[in-house]
Amino acid sequence: MTFLMSVTTLSYAKDKYTIAWTIYAGSMPLAYAQDSGILQKWGQKYGFDLEAVQLNDYIEAQTQFTAGTFDAVIAISLDALTIPAASGVDTSAVMPLSTSAGSDGIIIRGKQKTLNDLKGKSVNLVELSGSHYMLIRALESVGMSEKDVTVINTSDADIVAIFEDPNSQVIATWKPQLSEILTQYPDSTLVFDSSDIYGEIVDIMAVRTEALKKNPNLGNAIANAWYEALTIMQTPNHPKHQEMMSYMAKALNTDETGLKDQLKTIDFFTAAKAKEFVTDAKFSSQLKEITKFAFKNGLLGEQASSAEYIGIETGNHQVIGNQENVNLRFPTTWLESK
Repeated sequence: MTFLMSVTTLSYAKDKYTIAWTIYAGSMPLAYAQDSGILQKWGQKYGFDLEAVQLNDYIEAQTQFTAGTFDAVIAISLDALTIPAASGVDTSAVMPLSTSAGSDGIIIRGKQKTLNDLKGKSVNLVELSGSHYMLIRALESVGMSEKDVTVINTSDADIVAIFEDPNSQVIATWKPQLSEILTQYPDSTLVFDSSDIYGEIVDIMAVRTEALKKNPNLGNAIANAWYEALTIMQTPNHPKHQEMMSYMAKALNTDETGLKDQLKTIDFFTAAKAKEFVTDAKFSSQLKEITKFAFKNGLLGEQASSAEYIGIETGNHQVIGNQENVNLRFPTTWLESK
């Protein structure tokens, strides 16, 4: 599945910038920033309108960003590589926002199961997603590969219902569906989750690099708005904390207990931690795992002759892959003094 398209050169002398996002607990600080006026406040400080627009479909958000409909989008780093970057859109992660630390997991029907019990099983998941990537990494950890299982592409909207069929064997998914299945089927076992590959399923604020070059304050406005909302969420005695928590629970169609369950397995990055993350030597090896998965599954485009086809620049200005084709960047510019 590739999303290659012709990308028109756009003018970024703009009075308004838009960010696409979809429902997930890790994206809710942006949603609150939009609906509380924080995002607009920071946009106005730098002389433009700034708006976050909710879309219903995650992949649609990525493709519309790639086509130029939006200036920014919340994406996992894998998808930033395989959709906009692979389509020729030079993309910058203004901030790594968070990493999944148990929000994604693999469930096998039956008690006291292990990863070795995956062998020969059918696995329902959203194909070529972070869940698919997680499955491959899980199999590799016990000396297996994708050929040892059968992957069945399943919509995230159908994943819970699928497990109602006693013939279904394994599910790889994310919260809240992950929590629903574990609650409804206590005779099942969580054999692997994203905390086992900490730092590899990462949400980023992806922005078109051309837009940032034309107006670096776009990065400043987005970063300041995000970190202001994040501070409210993470400060229990903040005067707006409870308002934000209630807002998030309602938006996620859950209660406070359900919200806390979703948030506890998302590790949100402060600016300092984000900078440390993209400049750490381990980040390069994590990127190589992502590019390996993308190439093996044909997600870098038909023209890609290797996993190194697209260059990715780390926070240390080290390029992983092709230095002549850098289309995904992790600068520290907007992580300073936040």
